[in-house]
Amino acid sequence: MKRLYTVFIPCICLLFICAAASAQNWKELAAPQKRTKWIQPSQGSPAQPVWGHANGLQVGLSPLPGPRGLLRIYTPYLGHQEAEVMNFIAFEPIVKRGDHRGLSELEMSTLDNKRGKRFWSANDSTSTIPAREDIPATGIIEKTAGAETLTVYVFSEAFDNGAIVYTRLRFYEDQPYEVEITTYTAPGSKDLDHFIVTATMGNYARLRDLYLQTGTVSSGTLWPGYKEDGFTAHAHFPVSSFIRDRNGVAYFIAAPNEKNPSVAAYASGTNDHWKYYGKKATQYWYSKNNNEKMEGLVNGRYAYWASQSPIPGGIAYENFELKAPFVQGNSYVFGISPLTANEFVKKIKNKRQ
Repeated sequence: MKRLYTVFIPCICLLFICAAASAQNWKELAAPQKRTKWIQPSQGSPAQPVWGHANGLQVGLSPLPGPRGLLRIYTPYLGHQEAEVMNFIAFEPIVKRGDHRGLSELEMSTLDNKRGKRFWSANDSTSTIPAREDIPATGIIEKTAGAETLTVYVFSEAFDNGAIVYTRLRFYEDQPYEVEITTYTAPGSKDLDHFIVTATMGNYARLRDLYLQTGTVSSGTLWPGYKEDGFTAHAHFPVSSFIRDRNGVAYFIAAPNEKNPSVAAYASGTNDHWKYYGKKATQYWYSKNNNEKMEGLVNGRYAYWASQSPIPGGIAYENFELKAPFVQGNSYVFGISPLTANEFVKKIKNKRQ
C-alpha cells in the first residue's frame, strides 16, 4: 500500500517534526485567543491547539495533557479548570472484511515509535502530510446554513490495519455545547466497514444511566456481577430504541445517576485525576445521517483505567459511541449539556428546527 507520509516527507523531516512537537511543555505554548463567539489557537508562534465555543464546549489536541491519539473535550462551563478534560474521543476505524478496530490511543506511532497515533490540524481537507502539533491551524469561520461556524480538520497518521482517516470538526454558534465530527478516509486508505469515533472516558463523570424510549438502562443492571479490572463486552442498542426529537433526530444519551458527582468517597490510592469536580452534565450523541443500521454501544469498567481502584458507586459506562456502516462524509454530533438528563430529554422532545 502506498504510504503518503514517507512518499512526500524525508525521514529527517519527520524526526524534526516529532522532536519539535514534544520539546515544549504545553504551558509554554501560546494560549488560545478568545473572541466573542470562538476560541482559536494563537498564530505566529508555537501554540496550544484548542478550538470551539468561547463560552461552551471546546476541543484540543496533543501536546495538551492526556494520551496522544485522542481529541480532548473541554467543558469550562461546568466549572472545570484550564485543560481539564471531561472526555476523550478516539478514532477507531475498521477495514472491510476485518473485525479489528484501529485504536488511535493505543497503537504505536510509526513517526516516532511512541504510543498513540499522531494527530495534526489543518484548515482544509488536503493536508495529509504530518504537521507539527504545536503549530495548529486557525480554523475557518464562515456562514453555514445561515449560522456562523468554526471548522477545523484533524488528520491521523495511518493505522496498523491500513486505514488512513481524518475528521472535520465543526462548531455551530447556536449549539454551544456540541461539536460535529464528520468522518473521511484519505487517499491510500483501505476501504472501511466502520469509522467509529468513541467517547472513551465516561468513568470520569461516572455515567451510569442510558436514556432510551423505554426508560433508563443502568450499567449495574447490564453487568451486575462484574468486578474485574478490564472492560466489559459491549452492549448494543438499535437506533430504533433512541429518544427522538420532534424532527425525528435520534439521540443516544448517558448521564450520572448521582445527585452530585463531585461528592464521592474514593478508595485509598485513587489518582486525583479521576476525582470529578464541577457541575453534573448529560452527554449525548446523534447523527445527521439517517441510517437504520446505526446502533449505540457502551462498555463498562468496575475499576478506573490502568488501576485497581474501584469506581465509587460501582460499575460505570466507559466507552460511549455510535456505530454505523461507513460512508464518506458521515457526520456525528457529540454534546455535553449542563442540563440534567430529564431536562435535556424534555428539551429535545420540544425542539423545532
